[in-house]
Amino acid sequence: MNNVPTNAILLHACCGPCSITPVLRLRDLGLEPTLYFFNPNIHPLTEYLRRREGVLAVGERLGVPVLLPDQADPADAAPDVWLLAVAALGPDMADMARRCPVCYDLRLARAASRAREHGFTCFSSTLLYSKYQNHQAILDAGHRHAGQGLDFLGEDFRPGWNEGVRLSKEWNVYRQPYCGCVLSEHDRYRKSILQKA
Repeated sequence: MNNVPTNAILLHACCGPCSITPVLRLRDLGLEPTLYFFNPNIHPLTEYLRRREGVLAVGERLGVPVLLPDQADPADAAPDVWLLAVAALGPDMADMARRCPVCYDLRLARAASRAREHGFTCFSSTLLYSKYQNHQAILDAGHRHAGQGLDFLGEDFRPGWNEGVRLSKEWNVYRQPYCGCVLSEHDRYRKSILQKA
């Protein structure tokens, strides 16, 4: 894959539903995406596998290649690298404003590295589709890891939010109930504990 076309782009994919609109938008821009699923933040492993299958399903439906680094090295699915990155924050790891940028940086650093390794000259992320993510932190991480013959496309995919949701439901692609990490799952469901107390 080292002789990729000039209009090729490596698209870091966090999940299937969030991949739909970015793929369609990139094609509208004349680009041909390849999905790259690197998300050691997703816990537990069963959740990781469901999202991985969602990315594969979207890739198949849209005719988009999918790179799965965990096939070459199962450690790429292990949470170790993510746990080490957020553990460095100490007690601040519970603060999404501190934790999420570290997570974006980890995943986009790897995406940029793989883009270079495979001969891409541009990369982006489906994280820019979500209304719930810190877009400025994602843009900062993407641009930080660009350079040396690699551009980061900071396209705002959020205008296609409703269409992406509609298509993911129509296609029966697994839709996750929380961002991905065990801390985001706790943020999502802790209200249930408080309500029952």
